[in-house]
Amino acid sequence: MRLMKLLPSTLLATGFLAVSAFAQDTGIAPAPEAVPAAAADAMDKGDVAWMLTSTALVLFMILPGLALFYGGLVRAKNMLSILMQCTMITAVMIILWVLYGYSVAFGDAPSAFWGGFGKAFLAGVDPSSMAATFTSGVVIPEYVFIAFQMTFACITPALIVGAFAERIKFSAVIAFTVLWATFSYFPIAHMVWDSDGLIYGWGALDFAGGTVVHINAGIAALVGAILIGKRTGLGRDNMAPHSMTLTMVGASILWVGWFGFNAGSNLEANGGAALAMVNTFTATAGAIVAWALIENFARGKASMLGAASGLVAGLVAVTPAAGTVGPVGAIVLGAVASVGCYFFVAVVKEKVGYDDSLDVFGIHGIGGIIGAVGTGIFTAPSLGGTGAAAGADYAMAAQTMTQIWGVLVTIVWCGVVSLIAYKIVDLTIGLRPTVEAEREGLDLTYHGEAAYHS
Repeated sequence: MRLMKLLPSTLLATGFLAVSAFAQDTGIAPAPEAVPAAAADAMDKGDVAWMLTSTALVLFMILPGLALFYGGLVRAKNMLSILMQCTMITAVMIILWVLYGYSVAFGDAPSAFWGGFGKAFLAGVDPSSMAATFTSGVVIPEYVFIAFQMTFACITPALIVGAFAERIKFSAVIAFTVLWATFSYFPIAHMVWDSDGLIYGWGALDFAGGTVVHINAGIAALVGAILIGKRTGLGRDNMAPHSMTLTMVGASILWVGWFGFNAGSNLEANGGAALAMVNTFTATAGAIVAWALIENFARGKASMLGAASGLVAGLVAVTPAAGTVGPVGAIVLGAVASVGCYFFVAVVKEKVGYDDSLDVFGIHGIGGIIGAVGTGIFTAPSLGGTGAAAGADYAMAAQTMTQIWGVLVTIVWCGVVSLIAYKIVDLTIGLRPTVEAEREGLDLTYHGEAAYHS
């Protein structure tokens, strides 16, 4: 999502008229009155309609998509706790985004690390405010851009909870979300997507959130899994998913919603959005097939859980690359991501011994890293990509190194912030419930209800 600077519609109209007057004087264009009035702000209702649709699709990814995907993977006694965590995180993040998150991420302060508080409480934004893209000068209402980016802010901390599912206090989840979003998500979104941002200034490519969403969430998940510790009874009790059916439903909703996530990040309904949509198909297909093949060779059977894991791995990997790689390159990228994610989920996690309950780091963290670095490779025109800029020579090695630097900054920044945030919550609220509460299940312990009644 190559970010745009936000301009009021009156300024856009004034600039257009000034250019038109100059063109008339020099004899290279018709007089302003010959140009349709709608071109003064260059807003296309089709673009606006697509962005409104994309925003709803991303919300659909979280509720019910992610909630059901995670909920099916835990034991029945913890199903509602996952649903409630995803629901409350979404609500809290919407409020934070409006109060100050949008301003910190996309405000007007000329800083490499944050946007300031100039747009706190959405100051200065009204229905006539417009957001102008860099790609073609098209504008959309700023409220639409605010809402679209808000859904990204909602899903990112919701991804994290899968790492310590079944063993964290509900209040601790919410407190951590507030701290982490304030000091990790909002600043990294600014660094990657705002034109004043540090990583954006380096020229790193992140079309829809490989660093901002997936690496960010994956690193926070790994830190949390290690600090909170293993689930009570891990290795002794049966901790198999209680409903692979619901997990499949959730994964399918994620795939559908991801078209809003990726194709919507083009910010316009044009060929760029079409490329992102095709890549969201092809990378995911490549990853599903690759995961199933790996499982078949390694274990003799291809599982539904493996297919769902491959599905998400492919979606994660193509997220930063969706708008710049070719469809065949996306298939390869998805397949490579499946190999890397499978290795971390099936081998590294077991060897190291951390309990990443639902493999958030193994899929989102590793998949995001593979996707971000792979973007530098597969964006090359020689491999079917679009190149970083039209008409410019593409230097694959240089771009890949830029991608690596962006990944490293995200890992370090998020790792430090996450560690501090978890420690603050642990010292004040406490991260972990009692052993008795864990054994009873978080549904009854924190919400006083059960997902199922026999």
